[in-house]
Amino acid sequence: MNKQEFLNQLRLGLRGLPQEDIEERINFYSEMIDDRIEEGLSEAEAVKEIGPVGDVVSQILSDTPLRKIVKEKIKPKSPINPWIVVALILGSPLWFPLLIAVIAIVLSAYIVVWSVIISFWAVFVTLVASWLGVIVSAVYSLISGRILAALAMIAIALLSAGAAIIMFFVCLGATRGVIWVTKKIVVGFKHMLIGKETV
Repeated sequence: MNKQEFLNQLRLGLRGLPQEDIEERINFYSEMIDDRIEEGLSEAEAVKEIGPVGDVVSQILSDTPLRKIVKEKIKPKSPINPWIVVALILGSPLWFPLLIAVIAIVLSAYIVVWSVIISFWAVFVTLVASWLGVIVSAVYSLISGRILAALAMIAIALLSAGAAIIMFFVCLGATRGVIWVTKKIVVGFKHMLIGKETV
């Protein structure tokens, strides 16, 4: 792929963004390709080093605030037809409650997912606290001369510590997974708003 093909596909992928943002990104990647060509790469190698156009578009969309995309999308391209306004007003008793219901369902699902993540972290904190409590009890038992009780508590402390370590990695993985899925959903929504399939 040469520079012009890359920039044309990038422009196509970014349609739906504000025109000044598109031009800024096109100029940025044009200069980036030119810099790599000056360093001795061929045009095709310089373009290949940047990566696939789809990945570049996804990265740009993930960096672009959602409000900017929505603002560009709802900006009227032509005068608003008064009949459309009348239809929207008359249909609002139907579409507005449905819109609120969909938003409520999506928001509820998102809150439930984060509640599960918070519960996982609460279990981790509980395991760490129980480990510390059992260690204190084991030390007290040793000082009191109850050796068998102290040994049993040390075994329980080791189990709690092991469970806490495992739970930490479960919590970390689950948190990262939910954040990753959230980012993918937001980028997908941005793709949908600009009316574009992934390149």
